[in-house]
Amino acid sequence: MNFISCEDVVYEYYSYDEETEEKIPLVAVDGVTLDIQKGEFVALLGANGSGKSTLAKLLNALNIPKSGVVTVKGLSSSDIKNTREIRKSVGMVFQNPDNQIVASIVEAEVAFGVENLGIPSKEIRERVDKSLASVEMLKFLKSSPMELSGGQKQRISVAGILAMRPECIIFDESTAMLDPIGRKDVLENAFKLNKEQGMTVILITHYMDECVNADRLVIMSNGKIVEQGKPCDLLTDSERMKSLKLEVTPATELAYRLSSFGIDLEKKILTVDELYQNLMKLNMDKSKAPVVDNKRRETGEAIIELKDLCYGYSGSDLKKHAVLEHVSFDIKKGEILGIIGHTGSGKSTLIQHMNALLFADEGEVLYKGKNVASDKKELKKIRQSVGMVFQYPENQLFESNIFDEVAFGPKNMGIEGEELKERVYSSLKMVGISDTMCKSSPFALSGGQKRRVAIAGVLAMDPEVLVLDEPMAGLDPYSRKEILSNIRELNVKHGITIVIVSHSMDEIASFADRILVMNEGRVERLGYADEVFSNAGELNKIGLDVPQMTQLFDKLRESGYKLPKGVYTVDTAEKLLKELIIK
Repeated sequence: MNFISCEDVVYEYYSYDEETEEKIPLVAVDGVTLDIQKGEFVALLGANGSGKSTLAKLLNALNIPKSGVVTVKGLSSSDIKNTREIRKSVGMVFQNPDNQIVASIVEAEVAFGVENLGIPSKEIRERVDKSLASVEMLKFLKSSPMELSGGQKQRISVAGILAMRPECIIFDESTAMLDPIGRKDVLENAFKLNKEQGMTVILITHYMDECVNADRLVIMSNGKIVEQGKPCDLLTDSERMKSLKLEVTPATELAYRLSSFGIDLEKKILTVDELYQNLMKLNMDKSKAPVVDNKRRETGEAIIELKDLCYGYSGSDLKKHAVLEHVSFDIKKGEILGIIGHTGSGKSTLIQHMNALLFADEGEVLYKGKNVASDKKELKKIRQSVGMVFQYPENQLFESNIFDEVAFGPKNMGIEGEELKERVYSSLKMVGISDTMCKSSPFALSGGQKRRVAIAGVLAMDPEVLVLDEPMAGLDPYSRKEILSNIRELNVKHGITIVIVSHSMDEIASFADRILVMNEGRVERLGYADEVFSNAGELNKIGLDVPQMTQLFDKLRESGYKLPKGVYTVDTAEKLLKELIIK
């Protein structure tokens, strides 16, 4: 008997037509048939809106199918008498931890699910401590979850499910808000549970490198399963993955390009190690020393300056906890500044000082040479000039149609009539949203479209600086590239200074002019990408990683090849390797 079985399952959501007030069915899962065996590790992939999360909720009875049958251990989810047993067997960690946290203290949050299973107190204590230790959050045992960063909250959510010891655990993009090392820790934990304890794992992710070791991939599109198979078969088919708005790993993409150039490589390369082993079998010239041209854009004078900034939150223990300590740096007019750092390093707190959403305990923040905290009457102007897009910007949406959503900020600035229309339409154009969609509800859009509308709402206030906190988190590869392309265009064509926080080393390396590294509330490093990623060991120590191409070239240099540092994109790696390989 299959552990989980879906037979011709259909599930619908409903939207409403504002003019006719009729319910409009939207098919999210369309005739899905799927069997999952006990102890299997399945990665569920697909673009935003493909039906992955809806299907996941069907698997643990959070959703009940409109038609078809979902069974877990032979129990039908459509029978309400089976709901408790199904949810006891299948635990789920959601993408946004705020949707899952209910308690005011971390240990109580992790214990919540276990207590509801009727576990003895002594064992609850052991389970809570062990699960928190496994996600490196034991030191926050007595903290309030509300005092934690988004990534730290996600670790707490993972710990809460692990403590319940379900037979199956579903990770619904649970690593989206974690730093690279945090992602690896959660994944290693998932594979350990799967291999050592036989736990069934279903991993929903947009990061292809997270699922290369899965037993099976299931790919969805438009509510249907369109592909199933082994990672080595599906994740190496670059053209097919792109047609599904997905991607292959940088290592696989480089191998594909080199093979297309006529270089003899294995057909199914997924990882940096596999690509390195293949390259070492080739005839490559060790005497050559190719040079990488890391062009650096000229930017203007400082538009924002932070001087000896200190800030702390008052915790549940009524004590002040330092979050930022003596932070000093500046942001140049017209540049793209990337900010990276481990979960809880102070990134989100830092950027909220840039437009006076938070005020420093010590030190100062200058915008165009003026202290943002010196004149409270100027706050409105500063917040219009320095626009902020938060984590999960779709949560900022609240109007019934796209036009009113984007117009909200300018209206509050006193703008109306033709000027208001011009601002709305031009802002939507900047982010790639057609003005023909203005009457549509923003809530009927895909995840990537919602984020573009949220960004347009900030752009409509005509800011000089745009600050974005993890704008690509939870988006599929296609949507991430679109958002990054939109943001780059805002910078290049419209001269808007960009500050962007990200946990993707590959994206930030290829996108930002300079990169600021935060560590424990302090500036660890500030420089160009080739400078910041030149020492992988230092970054690993503080919970970060380097791009895959940097990892590959570090290995090749260790093997005696005269390759430069500062290689972090597939384009640069391809060019340099073609110079070395003797065909």
